[in-house]
Amino acid sequence: MSLPSALAGTPSAETPVPAFLQRSLQALGLGAAQLRPVWRNGAGGLTFSVASGGAAAPIELYAKWNPDGAGESLTQEAERLRWIHGRHPAPAVVDLIVEGPEEVLLTRALPGESAVSPRWKADPDLALRALGNGLRRLHDLEPQDCPFDWGVEHRLRAAERTSGRTSSPAAQLPEDAPSLDRLVLCQGDPCAPNTLLAADGSFLAHVDLARLGVADRWADLAVMSMSLAWNFSGYDEAVFWDAYGIEPEAHRIDYYRRLWDAT
Repeated sequence: MSLPSALAGTPSAETPVPAFLQRSLQALGLGAAQLRPVWRNGAGGLTFSVASGGAAAPIELYAKWNPDGAGESLTQEAERLRWIHGRHPAPAVVDLIVEGPEEVLLTRALPGESAVSPRWKADPDLALRALGNGLRRLHDLEPQDCPFDWGVEHRLRAAERTSGRTSSPAAQLPEDAPSLDRLVLCQGDPCAPNTLLAADGSFLAHVDLARLGVADRWADLAVMSMSLAWNFSGYDEAVFWDAYGIEPEAHRIDYYRRLWDAT
């Protein structure tokens, strides 16, 4: 997840490699690979780049490690990545290793950088155009054969099962969901760091797809537009909306941001 958090962010270069991740790589013949920590999510999961040829070699893989209870299951993400392969740009799954509560997901590296890398944060208009174009490209796919749900009722039920709260997450919402605008294939965690840009600043791919599923497109639009303030400064939000090709609708944005917070 890419929400701001005391835990989330780029970890120290001295971050130790989890023992289960190291064992998993050894079993795959990658025990001598150069690992570099690149992200820690808000629940404590870690992502490492993997270069089998040493520190100066190109990054070939990314390895995500989930400890017990660290956000969405990597098994869930692997299922979605395998389903979307060939339909939309996203990392290809190399392997998934599960042992008790721990999981390791290996994916092929893609030739791009996160939309919030220093290069693109310094050019927010270019980044915002890529974010809008990429989300529209995903939303223009036919969602009918997608087996994954990300609709309001699904999210509320899932939150009730996992939150352990005494009150329903629905109680935090001020009203029923707005009328359906358009059912699409939603990214599910559409924060700016989960979009990769090519060398020319165009959209390259989406990553972190553990929540991919069918929902109203405003479930993505509301959160992506909210994430702009977390990740950019001196930006013009209209660039994002123009690139996607829609005018912002305040009541839909408000509802789906509240749903995000509640679930």
